[in-house]
Amino acid sequence: MTLSSENILSSAQNCLRLEQAAIEATSNKLDESFVQSVHLIEKTILDGKKLVFTGVGKNVPICLKLAGTFNSTGVPTTFLDPNQALHGDLGLCQKGDLCVLFSNSGETEDLLRLLPSLKRLGLTTIAVTAIADSSLSKFSDHLLLYHYDQEACPLNLAPTASTTAALAIGDALAMVYLEIRGFSKEDFARYHPAGSLGKALLLKVDEIMRTGDRFASAPDTITVQEAILCITKARCGSIALVDAQSGALTGVFSDGDFRRAALDDKDILLKPVSEHMTRNPKTIPSGSLAGTALRIFEAVSIDDLVVVDEAGKPLGLIDGQDMPKLRIV
Repeated sequence: MTLSSENILSSAQNCLRLEQAAIEATSNKLDESFVQSVHLIEKTILDGKKLVFTGVGKNVPICLKLAGTFNSTGVPTTFLDPNQALHGDLGLCQKGDLCVLFSNSGETEDLLRLLPSLKRLGLTTIAVTAIADSSLSKFSDHLLLYHYDQEACPLNLAPTASTTAALAIGDALAMVYLEIRGFSKEDFARYHPAGSLGKALLLKVDEIMRTGDRFASAPDTITVQEAILCITKARCGSIALVDAQSGALTGVFSDGDFRRAALDDKDILLKPVSEHMTRNPKTIPSGSLAGTALRIFEAVSIDDLVVVDEAGKPLGLIDGQDMPKLRIV
């Protein structure tokens, strides 16, 4: 059967609407059972135990994804294949673990066969299903329901809206528990050290700032001409000026400052740079995340940012032009 472009888009939109409706229905009907599930997760982890996700069919990738999400937020989680479990893999389960069983119908034979063994080993169980009076619902310790009116499949057969709702309610468990723990970006970075995400979250300003010959710094008693020479030698756009006695930052002078001042003062080169420098410039403390520096560049119209130590002494310079190369988010 050939569909027109209009019909293709209409069918796609209908699919998305049905899946959206499933998430909305699940959200609207959340109740105390969700709160209890979150507290069970909290207790399990505080007791030094782990989460175990299990399911068959389309619920396998859902369980794997959710296990990955919890693991990425520092919550020990594993996937248990219910068939392999009955042939030895139950050894990964320990008393006090929390097992979350996914079954849309709540009548999945593999899970019902597994349930007695989980109870004998002392695991607490949560059934995640769409059917409140199913066998899995009745025999599990706790019940967490998701809701949908129909599958997004034109035949109302292929798991679509149901799997979307199941995944969404699992994500909600992970994100609410993350919030309860006060999990921060820095915490998240510990579990994502590789790739662009880890780089964006872990990179410190000390690692990207210009130092040595690439960093222009001098006492604020020099002339404008001397300041320009320092900037040119360092091949940067500005110079950090310091108090000759304390070494603390007193101002910043840029090539842009020079061009603007030169329009009004032809003798500027011989003048003290302190007369034209920007006093109390924006700075960032050593040890700050590079992402924080990016936020400053986005909020304030500046080209360079000086990195200072606890005493206010300049350690290096972050050139705004370097930031896009680092792909910091």
